[in-house]
Amino acid sequence: MALPSRGVRFGMRSGDLTVGASGLRWRRGVLGVVGAALMVLSACAGPAQYYAGTGVHDATVAEAAGTWENIENTRLTLRRDGTASFQHLDGRNFDFDDGWRVSGTGTWKLSDDADGQDIRLTMTARTGAGTRSDAAVVDASASAPATYRWSMYVDRDERDALALFFFIGDPDNGSTYVLRKVAAQNAPATATPAADGESER
Repeated sequence: MALPSRGVRFGMRSGDLTVGASGLRWRRGVLGVVGAALMVLSACAGPAQYYAGTGVHDATVAEAAGTWENIENTRLTLRRDGTASFQHLDGRNFDFDDGWRVSGTGTWKLSDDADGQDIRLTMTARTGAGTRSDAAVVDASASAPATYRWSMYVDRDERDALALFFFIGDPDNGSTYVLRKVAAQNAPATATPAADGESER
């Protein structure tokens, strides 16, 4: 799955510099200021900060419902009635760097706007907290939130199957946390969230 690239294009018409000396200096000054401002902005803003959406608008609740997994032993179950349960789900954006992982229950909703669809997941009850194996801290579970909200972009992979993702860590890096749907025969009958205090390493 590749994220759509969002570039900014700048151009000049060939006649822009055919002016007198004072006009040329003025335009060069403006271009210098604009160039410096763009360098500052590009140094502070990564792809996640300008990413609006995938452009996918055809996903349905029935298609999104089911069990999703991540390679880090994360499991998310979205039910058609709008309820959800999950195990070992990490935080998004800079919260990912804190190293905590949570298990719990909550609600979800498939939303759609001009830029594409997303899944809005709300944890209403935390049933477990732990620490990711590669976390810089020994025990991050103490900093895990009791409630939390994720917004996961809805995309389609090369086989046209749905994929969910959100950005993690520093937005300048553009790193994503991808969840893929489990085939129905491989999905558990019911997901049992981990009890609070269980190790999630």
